[in-house]
Amino acid sequence: MGNMKYETLRGLSLPKIGFGAWRIGGNSSPNPSLDSKSLTALRSTLEVGYTHFDTAESYADGHSEELVGEAVRESGKNREELFITSKVTPSHLKYDDVLKACEGSLRRLSMDYIDLYLIHWPGTGTNYEETFRALNKLVRDGKVKHLGVSNFDLKLLKQAQSLSETPILTNQVPFSISDRSYVNNGVLDYCQQNDILFTAYSPVDEGNLRSNKILEATAKAHNATVFQIALAWVISHPRVITIPMSFDPQHIKENFEAAEIGLTKEEVELLTSK
Repeated sequence: MGNMKYETLRGLSLPKIGFGAWRIGGNSSPNPSLDSKSLTALRSTLEVGYTHFDTAESYADGHSEELVGEAVRESGKNREELFITSKVTPSHLKYDDVLKACEGSLRRLSMDYIDLYLIHWPGTGTNYEETFRALNKLVRDGKVKHLGVSNFDLKLLKQAQSLSETPILTNQVPFSISDRSYVNNGVLDYCQQNDILFTAYSPVDEGNLRSNKILEATAKAHNATVFQIALAWVISHPRVITIPMSFDPQHIKENFEAAEIGLTKEEVELLTSK
């Protein structure tokens, strides 16, 4: 079913499978005892060939960004070869706070620019005109290349589109074989019709994927794991990319290789109807 490895959009080629750096460096606060485990995971991703890294200022309260930056520097890879996503937290959506949040992320990543900057969650009572005035400035100033949103429903996504001076690149939302809430609310279809990438997070339900006979049979047929089949199903959808997370170098490699699995139309339909 075509090239499973990339989505190409507005001259950008983004890998179907990137790495989500949630839990890298801790959960909601930094956990230095996880540093070596986190760096081992990040080194594996860079060795395997991941180029899209997704982090956020709220992940381990900024420590995830620090570790991503450290691993990238240590790898010696060209910054231009990588695509780095980070996110501004809902409590930082006022004009000055957005600018300050981005400066903080750039400092922790130790980078001059962020490829994709997202509003992490809708904020209660947010004045999005003010938020986007700051986000648009960041793009004009070259600190951010592309803007996007996360966890936005259709109404908010359309509002973001109307306020952004540059095309909204993505809406990052939960999506997996078992979670189709953003299919049911019309967001997936809208993204596909309007050339917006749909970035699936928790594509294997954070490792709690419930298996079934169809998944197992498909995995056997492809000599793959059920997790790989679940990822292959997610990215079989046009305009969909995903960012699985793992600390385990073996799983990190398997997740990346799931992009090579070409499910047949029949297999996709069977898994979908499940």
